Amino acid sequence: MRKVHVLIATAVLALMPLGFALATEKPLRIVSSFSPGGPVDFVARTLAEQLGRELNRPVIVENKPGANGALGAMESLRSEPDGSTLWITSVGAAAINPTIVTRLPYNTQRDFSPVSLVANNVEVLVVNAQNHAVDAAEFIRTVKGTSEPTPMASSGSGSIPHLALIQLEQSTGAKFLHVPYKGMAPAFTDLMGGQVKGVFADVPAIMPHVQGGRLKAIGIASSKRHPALPDVKTFEEQGIRAVDTNNWYALFVSAKTPPVVVATLNRAVRNALANPEVSARLLKGGAEPKSSTPQELADLLKSDTTKWAALIKARNIKTDE
Repeated sequence: MRKVHVLIATAVLALMPLGFALATEKPLRIVSSFSPGGPVDFVARTLAEQLGRELNRPVIVENKPGANGALGAMESLRSEPDGSTLWITSVGAAAINPTIVTRLPYNTQRDFSPVSLVANNVEVLVVNAQNHAVDAAEFIRTVKGTSEPTPMASSGSGSIPHLALIQLEQSTGAKFLHVPYKGMAPAFTDLMGGQVKGVFADVPAIMPHVQGGRLKAIGIASSKRHPALPDVKTFEEQGIRAVDTNNWYALFVSAKTPPVVVATLNRAVRNALANPEVSARLLKGGAEPKSSTPQELADLLKSDTTKWAALIKARNIKTDE
């Protein structure tokens, strides 16, 4: 029945101006579950200006980091379900939290309506720029030649970088010592200082360090190379299989939001991401712009929730929060 409502709403929208369904004068808020200056914040702020033009209303970004992303989620749910508050999140708070966080105060699939994907962010394995390994295959050979587990950082237990590390360990048989940090910034600091040997991270997060010669990218966790790092081979190209993470970013609204409003927002987001200037800026920063229908995002959310839950339960992973 929900699909029928969305189809009807979409048909109605074709006959009305873009902003009509959002009958309000107040600004549209994009609530982010992450701190200012990070990759999600970069995507949100890049999108916001053009989205405002599409909807003919101001769009502001509010950062509500903490509690593994739950603070941002709950801030969005407390708002009026009129389409004026969107929640932007990575896959972690949306699809991983339901398994890893005890007493999570929300259920993504029940309490939120998907609006659209906004970016694909594959993980890339980076090492200190002084590391002799030219690619991930050589790095793994070195790791397997040592007697002690190799210390590897992540942005926290149960994070996408942590899960990518587990996939790499399972695929290669290498032995790693997982060192979780409270975010990616301190992980990068210790990697550059030599306390840990490598870390998986989003492409937007590593670009300044790679371009500045402080870190070296040696493997892409995707089926294809990344346009911002065309010379870095995928793990598949290096003979390493099943390392396939996608830390996608997406927009959601309260499930109580009328379907006609969700459809309006979806069309505006897709138009904004199709803008050449927005697309170019995202790509330059390392994020691959990617929109979707609400149903496509719902299907991705469901499949990734199942996928990561299986790995989390198999390894008995607990959150740091």
